[in-house]
Amino acid sequence: MGLNMQIVDGDLASAGVQVSAEPAVFEPLRRRLNAALRGKADVIEQVLLCLAGNGHLLLEDLPGLGKTTLARSLATGLGGRFSRCQCTPDLLPSDVTGFSLFNQKNHEFEFREGPVFSEILLADELNRATPRTQSALLEAMAERQVTVDGRRYILSPQFMVIATQNPVDQHGTYPLPEAQLDRFSMKLSIGYPAAADESQMLLDATMDCEEDGAAAGAVLPAGTLAAVQRSVFRVNAAEPVRDYLVRLAGATRLHASVSLGLSPRGLLIWLRMSQARAWLSGRRFVIPDDIQDTAFPVLSVRLGLETSRARTVVQEILESASLPEYR
Repeated sequence: MGLNMQIVDGDLASAGVQVSAEPAVFEPLRRRLNAALRGKADVIEQVLLCLAGNGHLLLEDLPGLGKTTLARSLATGLGGRFSRCQCTPDLLPSDVTGFSLFNQKNHEFEFREGPVFSEILLADELNRATPRTQSALLEAMAERQVTVDGRRYILSPQFMVIATQNPVDQHGTYPLPEAQLDRFSMKLSIGYPAAADESQMLLDATMDCEEDGAAAGAVLPAGTLAAVQRSVFRVNAAEPVRDYLVRLAGATRLHASVSLGLSPRGLLIWLRMSQARAWLSGRRFVIPDDIQDTAFPVLSVRLGLETSRARTVVQEILESASLPEYR
């Protein structure tokens, strides 16, 4: 990219930035996920990127391609609290956030926590829940808190929603509204596996495995994840890189095929995912490659376009903005 690395490192040194965790800490988790979902190393790298950036992840694909397997393997590998919502049309908002129950003994209302009170919430088939129930996650995802009966309850700083959904043309689905989509950091599709990976999957299914990779214990304690996310937050983005991001955001708002351009919240998420990519690459500073490589998963979840069209539009947006200039 022709970056002046000396200037970027100089900015970093002047800011006194120190990275307190190294990318190698993710290696056991990476192995766990690759064992659970064979032949999808590129998807798994994006999942780890979203995790390091303290974001929320939407997995969209046809039924049976491993969305739930991947989400469950990630959650169990992280440690901490894990909960799951199987989203159906009769699921209520209180089934997600919690509810107040009157205690007959002490004549007081007691709050019963819902599944959002965890580090990882797997919202399986989110778009099968009604819009009213989907909206129960808005506050939790944006602010990591919920308000029930006028009282605010704080969630874990590492709270992460891993949602799966089937394509919107599948029977019995409710399209996620723009406000909901904008709270997800990335949208990923797994796709069909290669023939060799399917063959190995069938072989694994006939073997007496002592340990189920999806159900095995944690390989990354919750405290380590918090340290990783702090390190990502400290990754430096020099002024030319920040200006580049702003110009790209402006291009999304002017593109003829985009009805709703990138929001300021979406821009902040894009920066955080770019920082996460830099950290996973062993760098303490963001370069344009980080921004470009995270563009599609970040933008595709919020521009309201079909996947094939979204790829073309994202490429056009990237080509519309000149690369940063360093002086």
